[in-house]
Amino acid sequence: MGVSSAIERAIAGKWIAGAGINDAIRRTKELNARGIRTQINYLGELFSDRKDVEESVNTYLKLIERISNEGVKADIAVKSTQIGMLISASYAARSYSKIVGAARRRGVFVWLDMEEVEFVDRTISLYKTQVKNGGVGICIQSYLKRSERDIRNLIRSKAAIRLVKGAHASSKVKDYMPRPWATRNYRKLMGALFMGSGRIMVATHDRSLIDYAIRLDKRYGRKAEYAMLNGIMDRYAEKLASSGRPVSIYVPFGGRWVDYSYRRLKEMSNLKIIVRSILNGE
Repeated sequence: MGVSSAIERAIAGKWIAGAGINDAIRRTKELNARGIRTQINYLGELFSDRKDVEESVNTYLKLIERISNEGVKADIAVKSTQIGMLISASYAARSYSKIVGAARRRGVFVWLDMEEVEFVDRTISLYKTQVKNGGVGICIQSYLKRSERDIRNLIRSKAAIRLVKGAHASSKVKDYMPRPWATRNYRKLMGALFMGSGRIMVATHDRSLIDYAIRLDKRYGRKAEYAMLNGIMDRYAEKLASSGRPVSIYVPFGGRWVDYSYRRLKEMSNLKIIVRSILNGE
């Protein structure tokens, strides 16, 4: 194993709960004990093989059952391309319906993660097939210029929205905003969410944005949730939770950790936070 690979594995070990459902449940119980709920994601994306999709869907169904049976406080987070979007929109919709139906019966909330810009329209359309019956939320990325329009459209259906800066950003994308603009846009989008969205999740490690969200909380009398990635700012997340703020940690599990880790590592802002968290022993 090369040095770079060893470093990637060491960092991935901080982010990822482990290979199986047991690891995700164990990590969730640890965080629940500190007053923090989780969003559990089974790693995998861009599947073009039905066998991979079926395995992913079945894993989510087992995960939903475990969350319910063990009474842990956890949502699940699903990607459209891991449940069949590359095969067809109708196939993905059937997979999504199967997962959401099982989750509703068990009282488990389902987040639909956002991916590369080419999937935004299809992901939003997939979400809209289930939003009217509740129990589902969608991720929106502030680095895209189109996100304000998307949020205002989703607010009409009282969508639950998790707002992130975006880990799929590319300067080659026409709709892309450089990170400083994405940060300013994040503040603007939060204002729209607090005025009209259903469930609001502020997903960021930027403390200035979290402070701003807390001020908006007070101004609008809302109760936003604050979300972070597993293993990056755990102490701060615990501090927020102890102050009475609803806090959630995104907990991935599974063997497909390379793509996820690379995407996080190439975000310079995350890299600085990661290094600081390692040095501080978080």
